[in-house]
Amino acid sequence: MIVVDDAVITRALARLRTLTELESPSGNSECLARLRDALVLRWRELGLDVTIVPGSVGDHLVAEWTVPESDGHVMLVTHYDTVWPEGELARQPFVVEGDRVSGPGVVDMKSGLVAIEFALAHLRHSGRSPTRSIRIVCIADEEISSIDGRRVIEAQAERAVAVLGFEPAHPNGDFKNGRRGVARVLLRVTGRASHSGLGAAEGVSAVDELVDLLMDVRRGAPQAQDAAINIGRINGGTRANVVAGAAEAEVGLRFRETATERSLLDFFRSLRVHREGASLEVVTLSHRPAWPEDPDSWLTKLVVTAARAQGDDVSARPAGGAGDTNFTGSWGLPTLDGLGPRGDHAHAVGEYVLLSSLAQRISLLVELLTNPDLGT
Repeated sequence: MIVVDDAVITRALARLRTLTELESPSGNSECLARLRDALVLRWRELGLDVTIVPGSVGDHLVAEWTVPESDGHVMLVTHYDTVWPEGELARQPFVVEGDRVSGPGVVDMKSGLVAIEFALAHLRHSGRSPTRSIRIVCIADEEISSIDGRRVIEAQAERAVAVLGFEPAHPNGDFKNGRRGVARVLLRVTGRASHSGLGAAEGVSAVDELVDLLMDVRRGAPQAQDAAINIGRINGGTRANVVAGAAEAEVGLRFRETATERSLLDFFRSLRVHREGASLEVVTLSHRPAWPEDPDSWLTKLVVTAARAQGDDVSARPAGGAGDTNFTGSWGLPTLDGLGPRGDHAHAVGEYVLLSSLAQRISLLVELLTNPDLGT
């Protein structure tokens, strides 16, 4: 077990401030580029081989520490975008109050990035080497479902022997050994516009059709215990004296089991219009597959045992939200998330992380990356 002393914590806190104050809203390419450059500079200083992968809304990063004759690699899954808009620091500045550090993005997930950097820095400065090659995959659009970043995760997951995700831990410090799947489905209805007074019979109301389709959803969607459906947005028509020619609804789906996931998606694809002259297009806007818990996971047992050996009395349990580890976990790769420090209020005013947990996670990651059982 390494000791993360006050000097290291002081430097880690300074780095966390730097990363937090480099605001990085999803989709804001200029802000993302500034943080990208700061990460790339530091990672190259640590001797990592860094590749910038151009993305549609921001560049993704892949960094590798190659260990000769390593059979496969350990994949560290991260992201550097946040849900907060540019300028949020004026409302929520970076504040340190004892063990508690607040600011937009500190727990989700800039403190996770700091933990990775300082663990690798310790290995470099102490002359130690990981037992296997390490590959950091840092995505620029995780908070908007990794629609572009998924391809990078898929490519870099090939030959991975274990996947560690650096989303924040559960508030009590527990790791995340499964995640609900999520999907966003768009129901796009096309009708035929007409004057509602002079030519109503010539029109086909897309709004009326959409209402009937949403009633079909309410009455006929699979009712599995782990299924959740939210009709989150409806839009259609132009004005009261025009029969609506177009309408759409965005529906959010959540599911724990793969069978439920299939039944929900199949149901939406099976929807059919009621009116002659109307048409329906069902578009899957985003999709993160379910990652069911594996109670016998060797990776979970290894990480929990290592954490407890360092005096951190934690366990592992599934998370309600989705993330990039949904992909690797659903593909059957040994995966554990929540390696980021503990804190709370991610995506909400008052977001914070605990410095003591940051120190614990740095120490834990050093031990894991040098553990000969990681990936065997």
